[in-house]
Amino acid sequence: MQDMILLKQGEIVLKGLNRRNFEMKLISNITRRLKPYGPFRVYAVQSTIYAEPQDGACDMDGAYEAVKTVFGIISVNRAMACPKDKDAIFETARTYLADAMRRAKTFKVESKRSDKSFPMTSIQLSQYVGGLLAEAFPETGVDVHDPELIVNLEIRDYAAYVHGTAEPGAGGMPVGTCGRAVSLLSGGIDSPVSTYMAAKRGVSVIPVHFFSFPYTSELAKQKVIDLGKILTRYCGKMKLEVVPFTHIQEEIRDKCPEELFTVLMRRFMMRIAERIAEDNNCKAIVTGENLGQVASQTMEAMGVTEACVSLPILRPLICHDKKEIVQTAVQIGTFDTSILPYEDCCTVFTPRHPRTKPRLHEVEAAEAALDVAGLVEEAVMHTERVILEHES
Repeated sequence: MQDMILLKQGEIVLKGLNRRNFEMKLISNITRRLKPYGPFRVYAVQSTIYAEPQDGACDMDGAYEAVKTVFGIISVNRAMACPKDKDAIFETARTYLADAMRRAKTFKVESKRSDKSFPMTSIQLSQYVGGLLAEAFPETGVDVHDPELIVNLEIRDYAAYVHGTAEPGAGGMPVGTCGRAVSLLSGGIDSPVSTYMAAKRGVSVIPVHFFSFPYTSELAKQKVIDLGKILTRYCGKMKLEVVPFTHIQEEIRDKCPEELFTVLMRRFMMRIAERIAEDNNCKAIVTGENLGQVASQTMEAMGVTEACVSLPILRPLICHDKKEIVQTAVQIGTFDTSILPYEDCCTVFTPRHPRTKPRLHEVEAAEAALDVAGLVEEAVMHTERVILEHES
């Protein structure tokens, strides 16, 4: 018998002729994620991915928690493999799930028989094993309608598998299957969540942070690096591009109308992000914008902001309630870091009365006072790259 991990695929099963490409990318992501926990053999059979430890030193607890954060998986089980024999299956269930059976007040057995050559039907196997388990654990009652514990039996090509109730996986699509994008990453609550959500749809993300030293401190920069490291749990290894933004903001402050400061800064961010995207073969820009949340996130302001670039702008949070965003931030572990009291570039030179409905021709006229191309080139040339990797 062998303790292993079973992972059920999500949307990949709906793919057509290119399904295998998605599956192979998912296997690659799982293998890379499991590497710190020991050698595992990872392979797919019948819409299920198997992660088998290759020696007794593998950290199964750590591996089990790690695979829950891999996008493309909808459920995760610790399971025990055994011979495809009814008595071997019962004995495995009796020993492997003994603690769970003793803790539960009620249970039932559910069987799935992918290998149709197995001599018993799914119902017959459930009844057989369920009856013997009821005798072995008389203190645990049988409840086929609302059990506290479900004993799952799967008869597959290579073996039978016994496991308890499945736990949810991360869902979504495997990172790297839906292209590459840059994601604007500030130190706030929203942008880490939007980066996470883009990765959940299979996007390989390059985060971009705009740093306004000395108006924003090194602690503020470190906060963003820490947020990026948290996100690598879901997004995988990333390279954070830290863009010096001080000169651009000072030029806007000195030469442009105050009420347009914010939208002008956002347009520079978009231009720089597009340059970084082009250099990294990215096909979109991801932002944490949320409709109506602040002055720069009205329909008019967002329209003017995106008018200066040609790449698509992806806004995963555009219609989310703030409470929903905060709940996701707590779930993925970024919230506590996001609320640390360090400033970011968006709080520098904030206008007293920002224009909520700017007009494109007014903004373009204001930009005429600036060396837009030169400022963008200067910022791109001095961008710092920080490699972010998951810390087990």
